Amino acid sequence: MNHQWEAQQESPSKEERKSELVEKIQQLGATNVPQLSPETNIHCLTIVGQIEGHMQLPPQNKTTKYEHIIPQLVAIEQNPKIEGLLVVLNTVGGDVEAGLAISEMLASLSKPTVSIVLGGGHSIGVPIAVSCDYSFIAETATMTIHPIRLTGLVIGVPQTFEYLDKMQERVVRFVVKHSKISEETFKDLMFAKGNLTRDIGTNVVGADAVKFGLIDEVGGIGMAMNKLNELIEINKKEGMVQ
Repeated sequence: MNHQWEAQQESPSKEERKSELVEKIQQLGATNVPQLSPETNIHCLTIVGQIEGHMQLPPQNKTTKYEHIIPQLVAIEQNPKIEGLLVVLNTVGGDVEAGLAISEMLASLSKPTVSIVLGGGHSIGVPIAVSCDYSFIAETATMTIHPIRLTGLVIGVPQTFEYLDKMQERVVRFVVKHSKISEETFKDLMFAKGNLTRDIGTNVVGADAVKFGLIDEVGGIGMAMNKLNELIEINKKEGMVQ
């Protein structure tokens, strides 16, 4: 009887399990973190709301914190049970350097990656969307391409035009390198007048993003999962050959 009572005491209570679950949701926006997902070979990473970087945003803002994303990506790379990554975006953009850091990490993963833009993948969400091996966009989803603004979140010091110009070039080079869009077309979209009210830039919807070569294909979650599984199989075969 004593052994039974001790076993019951050691196992977590329902309230403790609930508390752990709430904590995971608050910290990572998901319960299925890389270290705790033995039942699947695919991890889903969601990037929603505003990307928070060097500056902490007000608590009422829906944010994706880059200090939470980066450890997840390291864990995904190190976890042998995870064979592919699906990145789901619905973001208004945010901190430029944080967005570029996430983009660079996604692009450098050794495992197959697929992104899908649902709702919107605006501003610095564009490099994140194109950083994966293959990208999808929902038919009604939009992407806003615009220059880096003086009011943009970059670093917490007065920003010079020269610094912003160099930052903008980094974004342009990354997008051109990781998609089929030409530098000329991307810059034309970035500096277009009249497309956005009282601002410069372009809002591209679904099929237009594919037409410009920014995104690979129009599709939904089912197509994205099928493509990721296909890339995982190719990756396995290539590994066997080596």
